[in-house]
Amino acid sequence: MSESLLLNYLAPEVATVDHQVTLLHAAREMRDRRIGSLLVEKDGKPVGIVTETDIVRRVVAESVEAATTPVSQVMNSPILALESDVMPHEAFLFMAEHGIRHVLITQEGKILGMLSVRDLLRFFKDMSEHC
Repeated sequence: MSESLLLNYLAPEVATVDHQVTLLHAAREMRDRRIGSLLVEKDGKPVGIVTETDIVRRVVAESVEAATTPVSQVMNSPILALESDVMPHEAFLFMAEHGIRHVLITQEGKILGMLSVRDLLRFFKDMSEHC
């Protein structure tokens, strides 16, 4: 039951960028797609994640040159992930414990999607409306 509920709330398409693209490119990609994170890949394999928060705190606040700096210098690695059978409240606690707003959801090592704090808020709101 929790698996199907969680899967209904996560973003099934995980947007990706190559580890060599610039932070400026990544920021524009997030803006254009209206998303808050990108999975970073090297040779087609996931190696990290870069988020809006990373760009604000590690790029803008530190005056890093976004037009020339690759995402690999700012991305978070290793990637944190949860299995698809995790309960929504467990996902929330995991994200809070690790200070993250986005987490990959996997099933037997295969990426199913990205779950954000906003997705969890929608889930809890919907659940409270059905009580």
